[in-house]
Amino acid sequence: MARLKADKRRTASSRAWLERQINDPYVARAKREGFRSRAAFKLAEIDDKFHLLKKGARVVDLGAAPGGWSEIAARRIGASGKVVALDILDMKPIAGVEFIKLDFLDTAAPDRLRTLLGGEADVVLSDMAANATGHRQTDHLRIMALAEAAAHFAREMLASGGNFLCKVLQGGTEAALLAELKRDFSSVKHIKPPASRTDSAELYLLARGFRSRAGGGADAT
Repeated sequence: MARLKADKRRTASSRAWLERQINDPYVARAKREGFRSRAAFKLAEIDDKFHLLKKGARVVDLGAAPGGWSEIAARRIGASGKVVALDILDMKPIAGVEFIKLDFLDTAAPDRLRTLLGGEADVVLSDMAANATGHRQTDHLRIMALAEAAAHFAREMLASGGNFLCKVLQGGTEAALLAELKRDFSSVKHIKPPASRTDSAELYLLARGFRSRAGGGADAT
């Protein structure tokens, strides 16, 4: 395992993060295969198992920068599909992806997206995470607030039968979001793809088969 030389300008946590990046096989693979981030492999592994990104699908990628998930989505849905990516940060262009510099919480966002997609979305993706504070409980609450907002957005945007995938953290409050999604989707479950680091509290919440609240029951694992 490669280790960095001591550098007083680096904190212990930043040095540990850099060493993890240097020794991470997914980071090396992302560079080798031309992906913008190792996160691309998380979505690829989830899609390999659950087949969310079908040819011709209409996909929304929330908090998309730097674009790893958008790259995978565009490749898998093909030229007949449509990917619209949103972020408050800039993102370099990706073939097959339309990028909007826009906060998804903007009240105008759903209507703008429907216009660009030509209708409702088949898939809403969110790999968003708030900037870490270093305080575990605070970081958990912040990322869960983002996940809850993304879930609300997905319910506004999804076509019947659509799918929603978002990042969450283990810590208790994700159970409330899980229960809420079970009312609106036919199947809801937690996933931890192999590309997600084993020492991370990161999980993904996958909700499939969007339906109205008046619909039937749901299964969850």
